[in-house]
Amino acid sequence: MSRLLISILIGTIAGVVDVVPMLAQKLSKRACLSAFVHWIVLGVVISYVQLAMPGWAKGIVMAVLAGLPVAILVSEKDPKSTLPIMIMSVVLGAAVGFATARYAH
Repeated sequence: MSRLLISILIGTIAGVVDVVPMLAQKLSKRACLSAFVHWIVLGVVISYVQLAMPGWAKGIVMAVLAGLPVAILVSEKDPKSTLPIMIMSVVLGAAVGFATARYAH
């Protein structure tokens, strides 16, 4: 399987993990789709970006950087959601970084 397909698959898994709690909270379909696509894209970006650090650390850096604009936008209407967004960015970013370093090289 190609690096791109593996990266998309890893991002898809992260997207599902992120969206399941959102569905339980009955968040909008648009918010859930946005988060899902966000992680698919991050799976590819984390896989291809070159940073001199372990995969899990690269994943955290890229996910937090990509999550900041989302957190800022969401904080306008729901300030309490900023922390969960950043926590998921760190946790899933580390997982995606680790997985892409291991399986999508």
